[in-house]
Amino acid sequence: MPLFRSLIGYRPARLSMLGAAGALILIAGGAAWTQQGSVPYVVSQRGRAFHPVFLSIKQGDTVRIVNDDGDLLHHAYVESDSFNFDSGDQLPGSKTDIVFSVPGTFNVLCGIHPKMKLVVVVK
Repeated sequence: MPLFRSLIGYRPARLSMLGAAGALILIAGGAAWTQQGSVPYVVSQRGRAFHPVFLSIKQGDTVRIVNDDGDLLHHAYVESDSFNFDSGDQLPGSKTDIVFSVPGTFNVLCGIHPKMKLVVVVK
């Protein structure tokens, strides 16, 4: 608080310079933040299952599917009227990102292991 008081109460000219510089930094930082996008939600494929099995995310968020099974292929896909995705075969250790661009409830399935299911609710 003393620093704030000294900037406001005792050096108004400096406050104007700091305010303009701070605004510029905030604008530039905000632009960089939006360009980076959000941190992906990470879903593991191991033991022939998705972990977790349910996600609730926002439209535009990314879900990263990681094949953590050391000796199994996986093949994540989504088929719906409004959104489709197909990872192709995923080797052990591979990662694939799904950007959910539309709202809805989607089932992420594995084309190799039919019992695998991840439900993603996109708001």
